[in-house]
This record gives sequence, C-alpha cells and structure tokens, in this order.
Amino acid sequence: MAIHKSPIDVLLQPVNRFIHQEHTSGIVLFASVILAIIWVNSPFQESYHHVWDINFSFGFGGDALSHPLHIWINDGLMAVFFFVIGLELKREFMGGELSSVSKASLPMVAALGGMLVPAFIYFIINRNTEAAHGWGIPMATDIAFALALVSVAGKHIPSSVKVFLSALAVADDLGAVLVIAFFYSSNLHFIPLLIGAGFLLVLVAGNALGIRRTGFYIIIGFGVWVGFLLSGVHATIAGVLVAFTIPARTIIDERVYSAKLRQLADDFDKEIPNNSTLTTPLQHETIEHIKMLSLAAQTPLQKIEYALHPWVAFVIMPLFALANAGIIIGADFFSALINPVSIGVIAGLLIGKFVGVLLFTWLMVKTGMAVLPQHATWRHIVGVATLAGIGFTMSLFVSALAFKDQIMIDEAKYGILLASLLAGSIGYIILKRTSANAR
Repeated sequence: MAIHKSPIDVLLQPVNRFIHQEHTSGIVLFASVILAIIWVNSPFQESYHHVWDINFSFGFGGDALSHPLHIWINDGLMAVFFFVIGLELKREFMGGELSSVSKASLPMVAALGGMLVPAFIYFIINRNTEAAHGWGIPMATDIAFALALVSVAGKHIPSSVKVFLSALAVADDLGAVLVIAFFYSSNLHFIPLLIGAGFLLVLVAGNALGIRRTGFYIIIGFGVWVGFLLSGVHATIAGVLVAFTIPARTIIDERVYSAKLRQLADDFDKEIPNNSTLTTPLQHETIEHIKMLSLAAQTPLQKIEYALHPWVAFVIMPLFALANAGIIIGADFFSALINPVSIGVIAGLLIGKFVGVLLFTWLMVKTGMAVLPQHATWRHIVGVATLAGIGFTMSLFVSALAFKDQIMIDEAKYGILLASLLAGSIGYIILKRTSANAR
C-alpha cells in the first residue's frame, strides 16, 4: 500500500531528492563561490563588503559578544562545521575506514604526504618573509568538492576509490584541525580556557553517566565554544572536542532490536482496524513503543550528524563561501598572481598535494605495508591525488587565520581559487577517462 503524500510533500519531493544526492553539496558550494565573485565585481561591490561588516551582539549589557557578521560566520557557524567534522572523525575511528590499522594506514599516510609536501613547497617559496606563516594554507582537501566531482565523473569508478578519497579527506581534516589548534591560535587567556575545559569535562562525565539527550550536549557544548572563543584558542577547535564527547554506542543490541520490532509489528497487525484516519489506543501505544525502541537503537552521534549535515552542506558552507570567496577579478588578474603567496599556494595545492598523496601511497604499496583499494588502479589514484588539490573551504579558512594583512589574504584567495579550479578540472578529466575505459 502506497504512503499517502500531502500536497506539500509532493512540492518538496524534488528538493528532497536534490539535497540527498551525493554531489549536490558541491554544486551549491560552487554556486556560492560564483555568486560571491559576481557580487564583488558588480556595481553592488560596496554592498558586498557592507553586509559582512554588519555588527551583531549576543549577550546582555557589558558581557555581550559583539562581532561583524563575517566573524560570526567564521568563528561561530564554522564551529558547527568543525563539530560535524569531529562527528565524522569519531565515527570513522570507531567503525569506519579509520577503525583499524589495516584500514587506516593507506589513507592516513597518503593524507600525511598530502599535508607535508604542500606545506614544504609553500614554505620554501616564502621562506624568510612575513608570508611564510601561511604554510598551512595548501594542506587540506575540500571533501565536498572532491566527492562531488568523483560522483559525476562516472558510475564505473569503484566505490573503494570514493571510500579512499573520503578517508583521505577525513584524515586530512584531522591534520588541519591539529595545525589550527597548535599554530593558528592567538595568545592564550587561561581563565576562559579553564572555563571551557570545565564545560568539556561536564560533557565527558555526561557521556560516562549515560546521558543521551542531545539538548544536554548542545547547551553545555555552547559553554565550551564561548570559553574557547574568549581564550584565544580558535573556537572551531571546540566544535571538534565537543563532537568527541557525543555518545557513539546504542543501548540495545541490533538482534534484540530486530526481534522486538517484529513483535511490535505483529501486535500492531493483530489490532482490529477501526476504518478511520485515527489509530486505536493500542495501535498508538505500539507506535510509541516502536519510537522508543528505535531511539535506543540509534547512536546520538549518528543522529546528530544526520540532522546537521544538510544545514552544514546547504547553509553554513555556502554562507562561508559567500562571505570569503569575494575577490575582485580585473584585467590584471593573472599579473596579480605573480607574488610569493599566490605562487606558493598554487604550487602547494597543484604540485604538492599531487606529489605528496601519490608518492606516499606508492611507498606504502611498494613496501608491502598496504595494498591499493579493491578494483582501484594507479590511474584512479592519480585522479584522487589530483582532486586532493581542491583545498577550497579549509584553505580559505586557514588563510584568514594566517594573515592579518588583507593584501596577503587576497593573494592567498587568488591562489586557492585558481589551484582548486585547475585541480578539480584535471582530476575530473582523469577519472572520467578512467571510468570510460572501464566500460
């Protein structure tokens, strides 16, 4: 029997189908980048800067936090982005592609190569200059863009290649988080940091005591974020730390859940239908039992991750791109790329990422410490290594932390956008041709 759909369900069905496709978040992110560039190069350029400089205050009286909108996006909304990254990391460490040494070794080592070589190339180009502090900019891969391009490159690409890229990007994110924590945080203020750490300990204790209410972790987690924001440790690190305190275990065995669910379904079927749009009292009670049983079979971690993913993919990341990707493209655009920052970023993302990921993968396989993903060829790895040069979201984020000089930030943006565009295009072509040859 078909499920009856209301008119609003029918209207929203195309939207829901679009949102749940694997590559759509990358499309929306790309559209946001294009919109930001068009906006800042249009006659409405002044309004672009004005919007992000609007000041917002949060709090009461003298204790209010007051920042421009772009700071709330970069330090506030992006904390939610990093929170989801933390949830993904914990899930992968507990039961995913990073859950064992054998599974994690190849993508972790490949990610390490993809971080060290780009940072080294950038540092060599900018050594002994103020711009040398930006060595972390070309280190991370934008997983949304990269996976979107893999998805549209062809259905004949082995799923193991997508898993490898996902694990590599997740490990890459972990490295970027550590770099931000240790090298791109401000001068420390210990009292707010201790307060934030205290809230964090409350979350750890709540997990140990078996508290599974998401509201508890959201409210106390907000205290962690405020403490870190005021301490000088970048507030996005709070998002990752809070994520690791979220319970990631069910409280009912899956076999027990399945057996009880069948029993409840039988109970529901045995109840005499009342030929009405309403359920009988016993049916309603059975439905409530099914809901409680299903909650016990869910992990809070996966529940929160699933709920937040659309908000991060379709609201937070596009807003971040819109606020940070606005660069002026004039007749002198390509001559503006001739500077150590842009060259370092481009070389790091295009050459460093490719060489680092491919070389470290080759070393792992040739030494017998790992094997290529199932059904994957070296041509697939070449395509993945090229796509790893899409550093967009995290690279823009680190550039804002690395530099105070707006000119250097803009130079970094030029390099990030051009390198990401080239890496994405070349990687897509390689995988597309590989996919075509596999038919």
